[in-house]
Amino acid sequence: MSITTTNTSLHIHRRFSLWVCRLVVLSCLIIGSLQVHAQYRADRLITIGRSAMYYEDYVVAIQYFNQAIDTKPYLWEPWFYRAVAKYYLDDMTGATRDVSRAISINPFVVSLYELRGLTLIRQKQFADAVSDYSRALSYDPDNRQMWHNRTLCRIEMEDYDAALLDLDTIGRRWPRDARTMAMRAEVYLHKQDTTAAEVALDSSIVIDAYEPITHAMRAGLHLSKSQWAEAENALNHAIHLQPRQAGYYINRALARVNLNNLRGAMADYDLALDIEPRNFLGHYNRGLLRASIGDNNRAITDFDFVLSLDTDNIMALVNRAMLREATGDYEGAVSDYSLILDEFPDFWLGLQNRATCYRHLGNNELATRDEYRLFRAQLDRKLYGRQPRLNKEQLRRLNDTDPDKYNQLTVDDEETPHEYDTPYRGRVQNRHVEAAPMPAFALSLDPYSSSISSTLPYEHHIDSINHSLPAAYHIYIYAAATTLNDSQTSRYFAMIDSMSAAIAESRNIASAQQPLLLRSMAHAAVHQWQEAVDDATTLLATDSTLAIGYWLRATSAMRAAQTTHIAIDEEIAGGRQAVTELWNATAMADLDRLIQMMPQSPLPIYNRGCIHLTAGRYSEAIADFNDAIALDATLAEAYYNRAICYLQLDQREAAIADMSKAGELGLYDAYSVIKHN
Repeated sequence: MSITTTNTSLHIHRRFSLWVCRLVVLSCLIIGSLQVHAQYRADRLITIGRSAMYYEDYVVAIQYFNQAIDTKPYLWEPWFYRAVAKYYLDDMTGATRDVSRAISINPFVVSLYELRGLTLIRQKQFADAVSDYSRALSYDPDNRQMWHNRTLCRIEMEDYDAALLDLDTIGRRWPRDARTMAMRAEVYLHKQDTTAAEVALDSSIVIDAYEPITHAMRAGLHLSKSQWAEAENALNHAIHLQPRQAGYYINRALARVNLNNLRGAMADYDLALDIEPRNFLGHYNRGLLRASIGDNNRAITDFDFVLSLDTDNIMALVNRAMLREATGDYEGAVSDYSLILDEFPDFWLGLQNRATCYRHLGNNELATRDEYRLFRAQLDRKLYGRQPRLNKEQLRRLNDTDPDKYNQLTVDDEETPHEYDTPYRGRVQNRHVEAAPMPAFALSLDPYSSSISSTLPYEHHIDSINHSLPAAYHIYIYAAATTLNDSQTSRYFAMIDSMSAAIAESRNIASAQQPLLLRSMAHAAVHQWQEAVDDATTLLATDSTLAIGYWLRATSAMRAAQTTHIAIDEEIAGGRQAVTELWNATAMADLDRLIQMMPQSPLPIYNRGCIHLTAGRYSEAIADFNDAIALDATLAEAYYNRAICYLQLDQREAAIADMSKAGELGLYDAYSVIKHN
């Protein structure tokens, strides 16, 4: 009996052990399959993201890399590729952050240091870039591109001796490298050794006659020696090899002016400005050339543009003042001369000309005062008369602000931007976007569709209301400027009429709530803010615990405040301002109440931050955006608007970091703001 019992127990124990083993094996298989699936999903996302980058759709690529990082944050590839996408979008701060994370995961990949070196160069952090290139070259000493880039960084740091040592190494490894000789020439120019620079440039051209920068550098040497024909010839070669470089045309125009080829010079300025319409020197020098041939009105247009780029440019002010005087715009001339004399009170020619303008305007008292100052100055030194409109024999450096040199053409003495070797090519998102705040989160009866993300903000209060509404009247949350088409407008006006009839026919408060809610939203959709606020107020009178009522009334009041027109008349403007403040106060009170009712929601806090932002209370706005981000770290709009606050406070680094994060989360306009700020 005991033996049987023992055998039975042993049998049960074996079956149990077998079952446990099977369970363990099954668990391992499940876990392994999940890991394989996760790995496959991450690889698939990376592949799709790289495909999007191939088609230069960098914003969409970032969204795929975001998902890959969420799936496998310990893989270096998605961090690296997201950094590449940000690099294409000119988001150097974000790219540096991502590639640094990739390096922390795998510090032995050369391309990571190469990319971070490029992002640091774009941020003018040359010493850090040299460190990265040195680390990468220790792994890959035969990478000529990185040798070039490290040398250029040393030149930017003015570490010319170290740059020459690098160039010696490159010369030994690659003796037929034309760029090495061109860089050597640049170093010699910085060291004021023009003879050695010329020898290096000649050697570079012998090795490779098709390098445009070499010809441009040689042209610069000729310009500095007033060798106009030689400079024009060198620039002809540079332009033939690189025709879309505006600086080449501007410098060739200088040479042509001194060769009395004014027609050719004017054509060069026009070509330069076709390539770069906002080129400062192109407009400035063309203005001087137009003035010299009597084309005064168009010259004024050029100097107007120069001053729109640099309102304090003394040289442009002097020229515009004289042109305004010549065209009979004496008031404008006096205004310009006064600005100049505030900065340079000893600019006697300007004082004399302003006195003349005052005489033309009949203001003899001010004219006499200027003439008396001029007479006293004559006791100290002999004054010169009016200078010729164009002094073509002399060239003025860009940073020379002596107003007596107003009539000298300005040479483009800024160094040609270094072309760093990079495997990352592509078109950057160059759309210009005004750095305007994102709007508050409002409610709509139309779903907001985004080409970047299909994810919409979620609030359980709104979701619970949607369960009680027909599908055609579901409520959506959005934070974007929307425009209605004709059919949508007609639908909303029809809805207002139908809801008004339903309210009139309602027999009790409960039956009136839904039509009041929908009519308030319809009024808001067609920008009837006062009516939307009135309906929301009536809705809250039926039930003061309805969070959606406060939300509707707050956002409608905010939009009403934003669209209040400011009149020119001060008294009316003061009244308008009071109305705006009243609307904002209404919205603020409702949002405070909403925050108490929805303490875990970032949206009402974000909306309150928007009010502070539009009112110029940037510190309070930042505090609200901080709180909203603490509740939801993926709220792109909060990062974007906090960046706007930082820009207003001149905290550019913080602003760029927030714009980078906003772009990473799908607000791709942030990349344009980064590029233009």
